[in-house]
Amino acid sequence: MSTRTAYTRSLDLKNGVVEMSHGGGGRAMSQLIEQLFGDAFANDILAQGNDQAAFELPRGKVVMSTDSFVISPLFFPGGNIGNLAVHGTVNDVALSGGQPLYLTAGFILEEGFPLKDLKTIVDSMAHAAHEAGVYIVTGDTKVVERGHGDGVYINTTGIGVITDDIHISGERARPGDKILINGYVGDHGVAIMSLREGLGFEASVQSDCASLNGLIGDMVKAVPDIHVMRDPTRGGLAATLNEIARQSGVGMMLNEPDIPIRDQVRGACEILGLDPLYVANEGKLLAICPEDQAETLLHAMQAHPLGKQAAIIGSVIEDANSFVQLKTGFGGTRVVDWIAGEQLPRIC
Repeated sequence: MSTRTAYTRSLDLKNGVVEMSHGGGGRAMSQLIEQLFGDAFANDILAQGNDQAAFELPRGKVVMSTDSFVISPLFFPGGNIGNLAVHGTVNDVALSGGQPLYLTAGFILEEGFPLKDLKTIVDSMAHAAHEAGVYIVTGDTKVVERGHGDGVYINTTGIGVITDDIHISGERARPGDKILINGYVGDHGVAIMSLREGLGFEASVQSDCASLNGLIGDMVKAVPDIHVMRDPTRGGLAATLNEIARQSGVGMMLNEPDIPIRDQVRGACEILGLDPLYVANEGKLLAICPEDQAETLLHAMQAHPLGKQAAIIGSVIEDANSFVQLKTGFGGTRVVDWIAGEQLPRIC
C-alpha cells in the first residue's frame, strides 16, 4: 500500500463497484488502495508504502497466526466479515497469553461488488483494530471475475509477543484442572443461521464477535499459570475440547447445567435439530487452569465486560481414551464426540 497520489477523480464510494482494473496493478488499483484501505487503516508503518512492513517488536517470544474468512452472509447481526477478520486473528494471537500488535490484511474482491459495502467492511476493520490496540500494517488486494468470488474473502495474519514466563498450550491440561468459559455459547452460529436463505427462522441473537485480548490480559495477570486457552469457533465447544483432550492425553467431564446458553439459542437449536455445544462462537474462550486457582480466574473473568457470564463448566479427568463427556441435567452421562462433517458451512 503506497502513499497518496493525485487523481483526476475520487472513488465513487456511493454508487461505484469493484472493477477488474482495481486488481490490475495500475492507476485504478493504486487509487482503491490509497483512497479506501490507506485512509481507513492509516498509520506510520503502513504509510511507508513498501511491499512489506518494517517494525520493531518488544522483548519476548514472537507469536504469529493466520486465518482466512469466507463467511456467508457478509453482514450479520453484531458484525460483518471485516470486524470478524480482525477479532478472529487478534484472538488467535492473544490466546497464547501474548500481546497482539500488528495485522496484515489480504482481500480477494469479486468484480461488481459495491464499493459502499466494501467501505463499510473496511471501516469496521479499522474500528475493530483500533479498539483492540493493533495496527494493520501491510496487505494485498486481488480481484476475480464476477461470479467467482462471492463478494469478499479476507485473510489476516497477526503478530505479537509473549513473555518468557507464560506457557499456555493445548498439551498442558492435567487431571484435576477446571474448565472455564467466558459466557454464552452458540450466539454467533445462531445469528448466522437466522439469516441463511431457506431456513425460515428468525432469532433476536447477535454474534458474539469480539476481540478478547483485554480480557485475556486480565486473566493472565490474575492467574499466570493458566494451562490452556482456546477459542471454540468452528465445531463449537465440543470440537475444541476434543482437540485439547487429544492433545493433552486426558479426558473432560462437563456439567450441562453450568454451561451458559441463551434461551433463544437453545430454542433455535431445538427447532433446527442442532446441539448448541457444536455451534460456532467468535467471542468466546475456554480456559483450563489448576483447580486451586479456578475461583481466582473466574472472578477476574467476571470483572471484565466480556466475561460477565463466565462460568466453571467442568473438569479435566484421567482417561486413556481422551473422551469428552457431559453430565446431563437429568443425571445421566453422554459422550460429546467429534462432529461428523459441519453443521453449517461458511460460518467464519
